Amino acid sequence: MNEILVDIGGVSVTVGAALVLCAALLMAVMLAVVVVVVRAAGAGGRDADRQAMRAEELEGRIAEMAQVQSETAGRLKTMGDVLAGRQVELGRIVNERLDAMSGRIGQSMTDTANQTVDRLQKLHERLAVIDTAQKNITDLSQQVTSLRDVLSNKQVRGAFGQARMEAIIRDGLPNGSYEFQLTLSNGTRPDCGVLLPDGRPLVIDAKFPLEAVTAFREAATEDIRKQAAQRIRQDLSKHIADISEKYLIPGETQDTALMFVPAESVYADLHDGFDDVVQKAYRARVVIVSPSLLMLAIQVMQQIMKDEKMREAADAIRNEVGHLMGDVSRLRERTLKLQQHFNQATEDIRLILVSSEKVERRASNIENLDFDSGDKAADVDTPLFTRKLGAAE
Repeated sequence: MNEILVDIGGVSVTVGAALVLCAALLMAVMLAVVVVVVRAAGAGGRDADRQAMRAEELEGRIAEMAQVQSETAGRLKTMGDVLAGRQVELGRIVNERLDAMSGRIGQSMTDTANQTVDRLQKLHERLAVIDTAQKNITDLSQQVTSLRDVLSNKQVRGAFGQARMEAIIRDGLPNGSYEFQLTLSNGTRPDCGVLLPDGRPLVIDAKFPLEAVTAFREAATEDIRKQAAQRIRQDLSKHIADISEKYLIPGETQDTALMFVPAESVYADLHDGFDDVVQKAYRARVVIVSPSLLMLAIQVMQQIMKDEKMREAADAIRNEVGHLMGDVSRLRERTLKLQQHFNQATEDIRLILVSSEKVERRASNIENLDFDSGDKAADVDTPLFTRKLGAAE
């Protein structure tokens, strides 16, 4: 009876409350009827019959109202039962939908959690890669800073260029074909001399005036840049003159010397902005080379040395070829002998097969008690296997 029958203005009316309301209304009507009857009785006995008739009518109406109240109560109860059943069904449907929604939400949260874990794991991996890269960058920056500190010193910078030149030469030429700090007849000592086949060394000088190039690159104004360019021309001209005068000795060294520039960028700057100095070096028979050009020159010199060794070893090669031809001739003779031995072995195998077939035929004759077959036919017959072997040959 506590089921909500109707909701009026936010106030919920249950079935029990409706029944109580109907009973109250019915009692009020009956009370009103009694009051009317009492008043009518007090008015006089003249109307007693009429009042009795009205009382009977009222009783009939009260009985009808009681019946209507009973029917209304039954209908309200039926309605309450129906509403209760519908409420139960609605609760079941709502619970099922809530369970389904809870299951979907739980699965979605599980999937989301798994995806989040995967993404976090990938993020950690990427962060680890980034940390490694950052560490490498830090190490590289420290190395660059250390290299800059090294190159800031003139003597250390010269040693760095010479070490790079020596590494290129050691990687490209065999031992004994070059000499570092070679002493010439005039007492000078170039950084390296490559010993070519004609006996005259090719001089390579690794000292280069990088101070002027650094000042030219770091110039803040045009005037400072022009002064640095003029300094580059003066330093290079003096260095080219020193190489030409000290290291190019007629009859002792090669007619050309190499001036090693330890950086490709510096070499490119020289050819782009100081072509007059480069041409002056060519006229002084001094070739300015970068690390890649020095590698190329080393490869050319290596090929020259190899060709010279090939020419020196031409007679020895000719003798070796003669010995090789003699070995080939002996190999042919021994192969022919081996072929003869093979043919002889084949003939011996054929005769063995003939004898074995004769033995088999005689054994068959003994088994069949047939002693009239002639042995001459057996001697001249060739076994089937030998005929096939001969056909194959």
